Amino acid sequence: MQSPPLQWYPGHMARAVRTLTAHLQRVDVVIEVRDARIPRSSTHPLLATLAPTRVLVLNRRDQIPAPVGRAWVAHLQTDDRPVILTEARQGQGLSQLRQALAQVGHRLNQRRQQRGMLARAVRVAVVGCPNVGKSALINRLLGRRVAPSAPKAGVTRQCQWVRLGGDWELLDTPGILPPRLEDQQAAVHLAICDDISEAVYDPYLIGLALLERLWLLPPQARQPENGLEQRYQLATHNQTPEAYLSALAAQKCRGDLNRSAQMVLHDFRKGTLGQIALELPELA
Repeated sequence: MQSPPLQWYPGHMARAVRTLTAHLQRVDVVIEVRDARIPRSSTHPLLATLAPTRVLVLNRRDQIPAPVGRAWVAHLQTDDRPVILTEARQGQGLSQLRQALAQVGHRLNQRRQQRGMLARAVRVAVVGCPNVGKSALINRLLGRRVAPSAPKAGVTRQCQWVRLGGDWELLDTPGILPPRLEDQQAAVHLAICDDISEAVYDPYLIGLALLERLWLLPPQARQPENGLEQRYQLATHNQTPEAYLSALAAQKCRGDLNRSAQMVLHDFRKGTLGQIALELPELA
């Protein structure tokens, strides 16, 4: 069964893109936050054309195998774009991020002074798709809760500046997506990872899409390889994704396919199925 095209572009997101485009003209550096499980699907084409210096953050590093995370860093990092693996809720990777920002800020103010200008606070925008951890990252950088944060898409609705000591000004932004999700594989990945609103997709079809991907993933993308079997005590051998979801529904959910799909999605999102990378750099 094929899912209908996924599209989600609420009014606040359209306003946010217009506001962000104006703000980026005043910003010195952008922290682009992506979901480490889907680094290719969780980016926005706007940033490649409008963003100034970028620091790329791959958040939720704890939910993918460490070798995959290191491979993504090697694949995406350039001389002028550092890549940092983080887990914002626990503060993992924040020291490396602060170090990268300090280096960027030092270079910026050196250039200003060479042109006879005074050093000033560095303006940093934190941007990315919905629910990838932008606000959690800002709260960790500040050491206090100033940005709304919740495990669902669309919590932050407007841009807001936050002072980070005397050297930094941070801009928290709503999650942004293209007006049309032309790449439907990316749209499905965003739905699987809870990075778009659940109101726009069928949970059964998205749960099935997750299982279809798990059936095809190479061993290096999953740790442990049999996380499904360990979680549900239900063998995957000689099962199709559809048959597995039906068997899971019969065993755990009184035959309710929607509930079984929602259970698989919930457990994947919480990391209960183990560390799973839906995208690998060699396939990007």
